[in-house]
Amino acid sequence: MGTKAREIAGKDLKKTIALLNKAYADEWLAYYQYWVGAKVAIGIMRGAVTSELEQHAQEELKHATMLTERIIQLGGEPILNPQNWVKETNCGYKAPTDPKVVTLLKQNIEGEQCAIEVYNKLADSVKDKDIVTYNMILEILKDEVEHEEDLEAILRDIQTGK
Repeated sequence: MGTKAREIAGKDLKKTIALLNKAYADEWLAYYQYWVGAKVAIGIMRGAVTSELEQHAQEELKHATMLTERIIQLGGEPILNPQNWVKETNCGYKAPTDPKVVTLLKQNIEGEQCAIEVYNKLADSVKDKDIVTYNMILEILKDEVEHEEDLEAILRDIQTGK
């Protein structure tokens, strides 16, 4: 990132990089939670749920890539040791110890709700300071809102028997 772009990004550049790294940790953990959940899922509508989880996993990986690129552009370094993801995460990680699709859906809905809160706060912190980061955060936030809606729709279908 050039000098002028860093200047525009603001005085809180270190804080922004730290927040982006926490979101980066969330995305890697979300990716794995979706990916492994798709592998172990059992129960009603397993095929639809597995397909949705796999799709969301790929989108979470895309988010991690976007965050990595932005952290580097801002002069920071993404978290290099995966063991530190759990230490830095906002939203945590819930292992799919109960692989029933309803349980997996509920766990992932909670994760998406946390991500929506995280990205809303992150957007507020960079709004009017770093438009590039702000626009990236809005793009990720849009995906997270869609993920929540998708998962809730499948859960509703299961619960109502449709």
